[in-house]
Amino acid sequence: MKQQKIVVLGTGGTIAGKSAQAGDNIGYQAAQLGVAELLDAVPGLPAVLQDCELEAEQVAQVDSKDMDFGVWQRLALRCEHWLAQPEVRGLVITHGTDTLEETAYFLQAVLAPDKPVVLACAMRPATALLADGPQNLLDAFAVALAPSAHGVLAVCAGQVHGALDVRKSHTYRLDAFDSGEAGPVGQVEEARVRWLRPCAADEGAASALQALRGAPAWPRVEIVMNYAGAGGAAVDALVQGGVQGLVVAGTGNGSLHHELEAALQRAQAGGVRVLRTTRCAYGRVLPKPGDALAVAQGLSPVKARVAMLLSLLAP
Repeated sequence: MKQQKIVVLGTGGTIAGKSAQAGDNIGYQAAQLGVAELLDAVPGLPAVLQDCELEAEQVAQVDSKDMDFGVWQRLALRCEHWLAQPEVRGLVITHGTDTLEETAYFLQAVLAPDKPVVLACAMRPATALLADGPQNLLDAFAVALAPSAHGVLAVCAGQVHGALDVRKSHTYRLDAFDSGEAGPVGQVEEARVRWLRPCAADEGAASALQALRGAPAWPRVEIVMNYAGAGGAAVDALVQGGVQGLVVAGTGNGSLHHELEAALQRAQAGGVRVLRTTRCAYGRVLPKPGDALAVAQGLSPVKARVAMLLSLLAP
């Protein structure tokens, strides 16, 4: 039997960032260090890995604000490759914080992995006086090796979040993520995972990964928002520009200004898919009888967009 291994896939982000001054935690350049350099900076890693072999691969090197469909496609296919290897216990992905929640949801939707796929990140660059990346990486390895871990998970500041619920909720704090009303699935304490609830995740779409392989182009799906005085001009312009799907972040229980709602209904009647979500941080849109626009089943606007992208890609 081959020696078991953990595979690390690097994509860049703040965790790989560098600043000209060690005390500067916001004026840095993301995605400057390779994944091998990040691993070299993690003390205590051999003790956590124990007898597991470590393999690293640089899939991309981007600031996650610039995450795009091409990187998602490459990342998903590399994850599929490594997860199929029987000796691989799990994957760790280094990722920026800005779009981590979208990547986590995307990977869960296309892979639905039985093995753990753990996203690790940082709020401070690698050159910070007190960089948080090494500890977050160490915690990610602990989660990837935990016997009951499965599915796509995210680790930040000792908290373990599931792909369905994780969201970036703060602009600056080290504990920048939460899981809303659901709460985290676990906590990492001195390289041991204490589960707070099962790390269950929605099943992935069986055809989604196959669709990614042959997709000549990704569909265009945009997000619009309701607010005081919102009109329909932006929606009309997007429809004229060839948009294929629209996600609307409504106020409250998905409520919409009458002009915006009328524009969305016109778009839907013209063949554009429309999903209604809420801009509220907590709660989900509860549908009412007679609603003309479908609701996004509790997904945030950005995750509803990912779901729509994949549904439009599916054969």
